[in-house]
Amino acid sequence: MAFDPFFYALAVPVVIFMGISKGGFGDVATFAATPILALAIDPGLALGLVLPLLMVMDVGALRAYRGRWHGPSVRVLVLGAVPGVGLGLMFFTVADPDHLRLAIGALALAYVGWQAARALGWVTIRPRPFDARKGVAAGATGGFTSFVAHAGGPPVAMFLLGQGMDKTTYQATSVATFAAFNLFKLVPYAMLGIFTAETLVADLVLMPVAAAGIWLGVKAHRLVPERAFFAVTFLFLAATGARLVWLGMA
Repeated sequence: MAFDPFFYALAVPVVIFMGISKGGFGDVATFAATPILALAIDPGLALGLVLPLLMVMDVGALRAYRGRWHGPSVRVLVLGAVPGVGLGLMFFTVADPDHLRLAIGALALAYVGWQAARALGWVTIRPRPFDARKGVAAGATGGFTSFVAHAGGPPVAMFLLGQGMDKTTYQATSVATFAAFNLFKLVPYAMLGIFTAETLVADLVLMPVAAAGIWLGVKAHRLVPERAFFAVTFLFLAATGARLVWLGMA
């Protein structure tokens, strides 16, 4: 599949959006990139295209938030991610593109529903002490959804926000956790043939855009209201999630 000018016209703003999210607002909104790109290219290729960009962003974000993360939370989440990634690999061996569209679309809609429930006060996350068992469970769930759709943000966010972390500690812990998650996915993705020569060329073209997005995200962490940023995220996710579910079923 050729990556034509239309694809790049879509991909450049999406990658900037990814970088802003990853650099300043946790990893949850980076999930929006995969559903949007999956509307233009095969969903497996979208996953393979996004992972190297996320890893480039990880390097910049780790430097910006070095030493500010909550170590115990990172350790239990990463421990739980190991079996979660294994389950994701098993899912991929039996899934076809329509299964992936359905999975990615359903996860997008579920995430928007969860955030809407939080905004309406139907779901509340009360601060609780650190619980290693819950962290492992969140890591396993996040590892699976991260492998299938780069969508590990919601379970990880629920675990971290439930501890009453301040914004910067939450952001730093999220950055460190997903840097490990992305490393775990690299070899299995290569084994599945998700990376192609075309996706790697596209990654090289988009890497400067990813680096610019991270820089903007670190700046926006202190300046941009979270409510406005995530409102745009949820709008895109709801629209693309519904479209992917429709395509997968059709």
